[in-house]
Amino acid sequence: MSGRLDPATRRRIAENRRNWDARARVHADSPYYSLTERAAETRFHPREWEQLGPLDGRSVLHLQCHNGAETLAFAQKGARTTGLDFSGGNLAVARRSARAAGVSVDFVEADVYDAVTALDGRTFDLVYTGRGSLPYLPDLDEWARVVARLLEPGGLVRLMEYHPLLNSLGRTGPRDPERPLELRHDYLGGGGPLTFDTPHTYAPSRSGLLVEGATVSHEWPHTMVDVLHALHGAGLAVDLDLLWETDWLDWPRWDGMTQVAPGWWRRPEGGISIPLMYTAGARSPAAATATS
Repeated sequence: MSGRLDPATRRRIAENRRNWDARARVHADSPYYSLTERAAETRFHPREWEQLGPLDGRSVLHLQCHNGAETLAFAQKGARTTGLDFSGGNLAVARRSARAAGVSVDFVEADVYDAVTALDGRTFDLVYTGRGSLPYLPDLDEWARVVARLLEPGGLVRLMEYHPLLNSLGRTGPRDPERPLELRHDYLGGGGPLTFDTPHTYAPSRSGLLVEGATVSHEWPHTMVDVLHALHGAGLAVDLDLLWETDWLDWPRWDGMTQVAPGWWRRPEGGISIPLMYTAGARSPAAATATS
């Protein structure tokens, strides 16, 4: 895939890889992840667990798995689990966490676009991705074609992502819950990547560690429509029962948010209700009429 990307995009992906490697020690020390301290049930929205169904014995691939926080939950539920990510630094953390948790996970270092080759053509019952992963991919159509090749006949791709509206919003001032939100970034894609240069991340460490040496990252905005069109264009059957939005968020992005379940927050009651995350799923053609 890298040969089909223009030089500027390849440079941005390389900068992202360095940035995620630099984030590894910060995120490993972050209460946001609590890598060995949280129960598997808290890693996913309750409705996600319900729709995923029993995982015991199923083969699961977690694309862009980062430090393995959600990957470990699949293994703890009995799945034969593989995690793939391009950041060697975060995979080192993931492997340590798997050993500490006493679960077996096959972690593979590779770019998502090279996953078919890196996994030696293996296919899986379930391919999962999400939680801020898709904005780091410049080409969703190619991503969906890769996913289609990774699925077993009758397999399911499932994702939960931050809503494009959430990614567009910012506060007009300090983290005061009474201050209004405003649109700070494009909702629609097509305008090129957003570039950030900061030593801070969404998951600050307990001890105040900062990102060092590689603070630049790039994100490509994608809408829900973009994601669904990509999956459909790759020959997968989008399952409308798996398409939903929620006002729950897996981190307290703004002050004043209310915890509604372990690991999950929402905006205060009485305010304007907006979607903060969404889920989607699609099945290989052999599973177009199957249940999850």
